[in-house]
Amino acid sequence: MSSNLTGILSLILLALPFSPFGASAANAADPFQIATFSVDITVPIGHRSMAIIPRKVERLVDPLYARGMVILSDQKPIVILALDYCEVRNGAYDDWRSAIALAAKTTPTRVLLSSLHQHDAPVTDTGAEALLESVGLGGEMCDVAFHRRTVQRVATAVKESLKKTTPVTHLGMGKAKVHEVASTRRVVHPDGRIDYSRGSGSGGDAFYAATDEGEIDPWLRTISFWNDKQPVAAISAYAVHPMSYYGRGDISADFVGMARKQRQDDNPAIHQIYVSGCSGDVTAGKYNDGAQARRKELADKLYQGMVDAWDNTETMALQQIDFRSRQLDLDFHEGDAFTVKALTAILKDKEEPIRERILAAMGLSSLQRIDAGQPIDLPCIDFGPAQIVLFPGEAFVGYQHIAQQMRPDSFVMPIGYGECWPGYIPTKQAFDEDFGHSWRWVAAGSEAKIRPALQTVLATDQNKTDRP
Repeated sequence: MSSNLTGILSLILLALPFSPFGASAANAADPFQIATFSVDITVPIGHRSMAIIPRKVERLVDPLYARGMVILSDQKPIVILALDYCEVRNGAYDDWRSAIALAAKTTPTRVLLSSLHQHDAPVTDTGAEALLESVGLGGEMCDVAFHRRTVQRVATAVKESLKKTTPVTHLGMGKAKVHEVASTRRVVHPDGRIDYSRGSGSGGDAFYAATDEGEIDPWLRTISFWNDKQPVAAISAYAVHPMSYYGRGDISADFVGMARKQRQDDNPAIHQIYVSGCSGDVTAGKYNDGAQARRKELADKLYQGMVDAWDNTETMALQQIDFRSRQLDLDFHEGDAFTVKALTAILKDKEEPIRERILAAMGLSSLQRIDAGQPIDLPCIDFGPAQIVLFPGEAFVGYQHIAQQMRPDSFVMPIGYGECWPGYIPTKQAFDEDFGHSWRWVAAGSEAKIRPALQTVLATDQNKTDRP
């Protein structure tokens, strides 16, 4: 080969766009592509569920999974990752996003990690676990070694998935009502008293079963990704606490996992992802009395909603994938029992029940994070006619409605249970009505901080696209 020809070829190669993913990455011919992955993340026997359930895991009912996708375009990749975990908090949330970002060659902000929030599943918080270790309670909340191995296994799966990407030419959007599953916690008693006492298994009580559903979002939404006429993947979201019964020594993805599996079995070629919407104050309590038979009944109803949403799907050419994110600095719980001094005293007191010492460690871990100036991300993926926005913690369904009202022209899919240290995030109305629950770590005023950030990430001005 002549030196002139060699030089010309070298210049041509230098001019070609570099892709960290090889020939299968998004390019001019296929500007949008996805890669999908699924990993078994079932915790071992003997692990504790929901951080504080007294009865530790004794048997496997059905496995827990990490299911997700990597979205490729001319921007940095975006990862959507749904875990069959109760919650992921603080340092554990950092572990997940950092490892997945490294595997996908993106930034942690662009990793949308959401827990489905089943209660027969773990809560992970490495900071809380370190505090528990310091007082002789190591491993009582979560198995950190298992957590780290699991994170790396999923990161490896993400990296491997990028070797086989699929072009995406069209976006599908469909929704359908789910019947007799969701109901609000908020009830008005005969004497006019208002509280939020209808829990996931309250249907055995005549009053809770008879009281109306209240403020919910009845719609299950599905966003699907298509290669011309071939569906490749689907994300379905519905706002309800995903529990039928729990705390009996089982590991289970509960009725949402059952519905997802049935939907996946309908067509194995379509990668199914399910995420929980903003459902801090929404449970199956009106229709569920905690009997084992209710789990399949709830699964069947949710599954039917998935089928109906698919049948109602309309597709259109995918022309954009943009990303925006804003940071939230939410204030910690205002109560005297939530100060560093009070929580430290409980953590160190050997006479306190283990449950209370674990809760204290969780609170202290979050306070450390706040003191270090580490905010919460509020990310949004904008597909043009549809948006996916990830909320932290157990955001109430009111936030879901706020997001949809901000973009009434669009197909907005809110997701809950991102960074979960806040626990319940009540709306201003719920705070005004004295919502009280030990699983709340944020102070009043959260809605005033979330609204402007939400307005920004859902903005219609596409020039506001972020590229962090």
